[in-house]
Amino acid sequence: MPSPNGYDVLVLGEVLVEIHADAALHEAADGTPARLSYSGDALNAAAAAAAAGARTALLAVVGEDRLSVPLLRRAADLGVDVSHVRRAPRPNGAYLLSADPDGDRSFVYWRTGSAGSTLAPAHVESWRGLLSAAGALITSGITGALSASSREAVVAAAAIVHGAGGHVSYDPNYRAGLTGPGEARELLARIAPLTGLLKTSCPADALALVDTDDPETAAGRYRALGARAVAVTAGPGRLLLHDGTTVSHHPVPVDPDPVDATGAGDCFTGTATARLALGDPLADAVALGTAAASLSVSGRGGTGHVPAFAETAALAAAHRGRTAGAPGASPPGGHGRRRGAP
Repeated sequence: MPSPNGYDVLVLGEVLVEIHADAALHEAADGTPARLSYSGDALNAAAAAAAAGARTALLAVVGEDRLSVPLLRRAADLGVDVSHVRRAPRPNGAYLLSADPDGDRSFVYWRTGSAGSTLAPAHVESWRGLLSAAGALITSGITGALSASSREAVVAAAAIVHGAGGHVSYDPNYRAGLTGPGEARELLARIAPLTGLLKTSCPADALALVDTDDPETAAGRYRALGARAVAVTAGPGRLLLHDGTTVSHHPVPVDPDPVDATGAGDCFTGTATARLALGDPLADAVALGTAAASLSVSGRGGTGHVPAFAETAALAAAHRGRTAGAPGASPPGGHGRRRGAP
């Protein structure tokens, strides 16, 4: 691992203004109440990593509109270092969503030409010292799909961290509205060999990127591309982990008070990556990631509830006790989560 004097986790990506409507979007009318917050997969993952005990910094480009001040204040309040964030004379990206406790969600995005989309290799080069000393990097296919320069930035950052002996976590997070399968597959092929943990969904990501709706087949194909370990979420209550030697199916801790699954996958990735950077074994890191993701759905929006590590550890331990020795149970430390979102 790189020097302990660096950050445990760096998160490269996009921060978004989040507007959470109190009604289904097709029913939104004049006067529909809404809640303003801040999210985006990079902020969600960074907040989770910080909550899991990691020294965490955000590497992003934000705008110069008036929402940038509360946006960065929110990130700092979540324990994330924002001192390395760059500015661009563009608006911040934003999205409108509605969600229900069963996980059904609708989104409308405004991000074309956003500050976040200006992320480029020149920014990565300015962060080279941070990346070389970091324990781990988190980035995603969403970040790579924002623009051609963002795609190159993702690969450049991952190459620096990997080359310095750090860990890279990558979530393909395929979004047809942002990119086509060809471009997403090209990025995946470039970054998979640099990746220590690839977190993905099946069938959503897997059908588009590796031509299968079978989780075990998908994990094998991601491994064949070069990823060292693969975590596949595959619907309610199912998580498959391929650690390079064995394939295991992990039961899921049930969230006690579900509200909204937005950002649960990012919470998984942030928590698991933080614990890996802090020295936890893979199975334990995944167990804690799934517990944190499960707890996160009790809040509205991507950062509505970022569970404290004590809360996460307690749920992981309780779930381990309930599943130990049960038919089909995972080894100690391995768990999944309900509703298929990490």
